[in-house]
Amino acid sequence: MGEQGPEGSKKSRKRAEVTGKSASARRTGSAGKTGSAGKAASARKITPAGKAVATGAPVAVKKAAPAKKVAVEPPAGESRSALVRRARRINRELAEVYPYAHPELDFENPFQLLVATVLSAQTTDLRVNQTTPALFARYPAPEDLAAADPEQVEEILRPCGFFRAKTRSVIGLSKALVEDFGGEVPGRLEDLVKLPGVGRKTAFVVLGNAFGRPGITVDTHFQRLVRRWKWTEETDPDKIEAAVGALFPKSEWTDLSHHVIWHGRRICHARKPACGACPIAPLCPAYGEGETDPEKAKKLLKYEKGGLPGQRLKPPQAYLDAGGRPAPPLGAA
Repeated sequence: MGEQGPEGSKKSRKRAEVTGKSASARRTGSAGKTGSAGKAASARKITPAGKAVATGAPVAVKKAAPAKKVAVEPPAGESRSALVRRARRINRELAEVYPYAHPELDFENPFQLLVATVLSAQTTDLRVNQTTPALFARYPAPEDLAAADPEQVEEILRPCGFFRAKTRSVIGLSKALVEDFGGEVPGRLEDLVKLPGVGRKTAFVVLGNAFGRPGITVDTHFQRLVRRWKWTEETDPDKIEAAVGALFPKSEWTDLSHHVIWHGRRICHARKPACGACPIAPLCPAYGEGETDPEKAKKLLKYEKGGLPGQRLKPPQAYLDAGGRPAPPLGAA
């Protein structure tokens, strides 16, 4: 540790302390890694049923490299073109960190994904995944759930919280599917949002992951991170969707959503982000809001980054190949 001068000069020195090797290696590495990111993306496909098919060699889980000293320039006065470049670079780097990113709800068809997404409001995907096996075993199709006894559905959905409201929603949307769409989940945004309990966020989850139609999923993690990264100052989900969508090609919207949400769940937490273990720290204007000590930050990592099970009971094979572990069923020790 050197001598401490006036407070202002101390802060200046700390902000200017950037390891030249780290910064230059990150810049040159990013340029060279773009090709590998493309390969990682091409080696992983999510089928309409949400199951990943590995088309290349198994992908090793990339550990988040700790950032001991990071210089971050605030984006004040950042030009539009500079913002686009920074946003896209963040997405490219996240694609390398999470090449196996996927929807974290278990589903085998569009109907199951639609119901599971509605149930995921104000609870975790893990709890939904632990609850839906019993629901879909008893009510496998919209026709079955539309004719269900609400009290029996409530009993199954009780672990999800707000089970009475969610029971009304899933039975109501099932009836609407039967009456208005012949028992099939529609593949258009304007039709999906007419269903009970279905908003734009839920609709884009279904469109992007069950039908392969690009959409941005603006959940709480997505909202938090894009504001931390200064991609937008908007707080309304629809305005966030429009602002962020304008920064990226439409073809990237679905995978972008997965990358951002995965990062929010694993590293960039709401209360205590693991800044010292964040692979995109040099690009983040909010670096330092969380724990910057690398060893302490490692202890904050969740799911596979922290060596813990994921949220899906039946995750895609690419995730398992990368070292991810399936979640335990409901009631497991």
